[in-house]
Amino acid sequence: MAESIYNEAGLIRPSLLLAAYRAGLFPMAMDETGEIGWFSPDPRGILPLDTFHSPHGLKRRLRKNPFEIRINSAFGDVMTGCAEREQTWISRIIKDSYTRLHDLGWAHSVETWQDGVLVGGLYGVAIGGVFFGESMFSRRTDASKVALVALVERLQERGFILLDTQWTTDHLKTFGCLDIPRADYLERLEAGLSIEANFAAELPPAG
Repeated sequence: MAESIYNEAGLIRPSLLLAAYRAGLFPMAMDETGEIGWFSPDPRGILPLDTFHSPHGLKRRLRKNPFEIRINSAFGDVMTGCAEREQTWISRIIKDSYTRLHDLGWAHSVETWQDGVLVGGLYGVAIGGVFFGESMFSRRTDASKVALVALVERLQERGFILLDTQWTTDHLKTFGCLDIPRADYLERLEAGLSIEANFAAELPPAG
């Protein structure tokens, strides 16, 4: 009998989730029943870290610095924010499974706060030198965009080489997101997984 994808708590087994990402797959809830589908798009969306750029309007907003960036301080709330839409693939099982992955140190959130209130953010999974972006949300203008800029800066500082966006969107294209063939993606994935990088650790002060 094939082993269930779920553990005794009814969550997707963390080891299975990590193995899927390492193989270029990711899960999504297919409908209200919570049935899980596994995807490996061709082409695959990536956001090249060496050619990342912010739209001019966002650069002006960043200079005003209206947001505070926090890392991993409200992971569950970020997932809840990402699921707040008419149709969502973030089911209860998905949310609880990734929260467990977060507790184990693999899943992370980048958050934008304003006046002590969470107003936007994103979450994803970090393995080796690869960050697998999952979803983002915004409750204030540009809040998710600011989180994306903060994510890229963090990845660049820590030596990551691949930011996987799964698919491209018009929104992400403004930052330089592009589609590449799955075969190309898998080669980049293998290279990224061979790198030792730590998303959560604080870097020592410069100098």
